[in-house]
Amino acid sequence: MKLAARVSQVTPSLTLAIAAKAKALKAEGIDVCSFSAGEPDFDTPAHIKAAAVKALDEGKTKYGAAAGEPKLREAIAHKLKIDNGLDYKSENVIVTNGGKHSLYNLMVALIDPGDEVIIPAPYWLSYPEMVTLVGGVSVIVPTDATTGYKITPEQLRKAITPKTKLFILNSPSNPTGMVYTPDEIKALAQVVVDADIFVVSDEIYEKILYDGAEHISIGSLGKEIFDRTLISNGFAKAYSMTGWRLGYLAGPVEIIKAASTIQGHSTSNVCTFAQYGAIAALQSSQDCVEEMRQAFAKRRQVMLDRLNAIPGLSTAKPDGAFYLFPDISKTGLKSLEFCDALLEKHQVAVIPGIAFGADDNIRLSYATDMATIEKGMDRLEKFVKSRI
Repeated sequence: MKLAARVSQVTPSLTLAIAAKAKALKAEGIDVCSFSAGEPDFDTPAHIKAAAVKALDEGKTKYGAAAGEPKLREAIAHKLKIDNGLDYKSENVIVTNGGKHSLYNLMVALIDPGDEVIIPAPYWLSYPEMVTLVGGVSVIVPTDATTGYKITPEQLRKAITPKTKLFILNSPSNPTGMVYTPDEIKALAQVVVDADIFVVSDEIYEKILYDGAEHISIGSLGKEIFDRTLISNGFAKAYSMTGWRLGYLAGPVEIIKAASTIQGHSTSNVCTFAQYGAIAALQSSQDCVEEMRQAFAKRRQVMLDRLNAIPGLSTAKPDGAFYLFPDISKTGLKSLEFCDALLEKHQVAVIPGIAFGADDNIRLSYATDMATIEKGMDRLEKFVKSRI
């Protein structure tokens, strides 16, 4: 069978593959410590589930508008104005099947074959694959620990060419957990405005911050940057709603209309009754978000202390999300070999940095219980010491 050529150009998701392998081993009765999934281990808060159940009981089980339930679009627009200083109306918002889908819709709507998309590395592994699927060209800009794994204005300016259409900004970052400061965001915004390109700000981890770190939406810094900004976000991380598949894209009306047309011919509307859970998430108390954030903060400190005590590993302290991204270069192993051996010999699942464009690193998620963290760190320490 001859498949479309685009399929051979796309790499399957390593994060999903390793998470699936870890689950399969657990199903066989093997004691696996998994730090692979980018998924909170908490249940979805009860009031959010209750809102979805109520919607089911009320018969909200039919087709809805492709762009999302009007009440949810209004709630998202209100949230973006109050929380992020972005003056959007409901017509500037489309509800999508997860945050990932919001980005894919954007790529289809905005990127023509040959258009360049600037992606700082380390990057979330799906960014370049989405660009490839629509015929665009990923321009990868490497960063390292000396800049906190953040792209500088000079690097961004140098990467821009006449073919540049879009810059992808992710703060807090997956996989590094780093957060751009307000001054750094302002400097990047000026480059975007000067070059007259678009920027999509992936803000899925915006609520998960530590040590006084501040999240700034790049589009809030003035009309010129606002007109060139798209916001990708969702409910998966902050509200532990990963399986609900609820995300959104916000931006200029023309792009949102285009994304709605595309969605109308691909997935149609997002699950109708689930959207009422999202409304409850936005309009109810945010105490549940803070409770989870505090738990992540404690886990972060424990895992960070344990990792930095292992000879041969070095880890920058993240300001957000729920990941650590240690450098493993002193072990003499590249990331895929490291991760395969760690899982096979010590039953610890982590994600190889090559998936994120950084082969000397691995990604660990601390979105798991403290007992698993302690046991997994014991095993990781034993493995690394055997290599050094």
